[in-house]
Amino acid sequence: MFALSPPSREAEAGQGLAEYALILALIALVAIVSLAFFGHSVSGLLSTIGTSVANAT
Repeated sequence: MFALSPPSREAEAGQGLAEYALILALIALVAIVSLAFFGHSVSGLLSTIGTSVANAT
């Protein structure tokens, strides 16, 4: 009898939470990898911009 009953709403809510956690983990992984590859160039660019702004005033 229990095998034929539909899954409970609690199970569906847990599944949705797991999906959101996986998406969040994927976004965090992409952010970390992109910072590892582009971190130094972005830092240099921001440093150049900061220097030019400081010299402009």
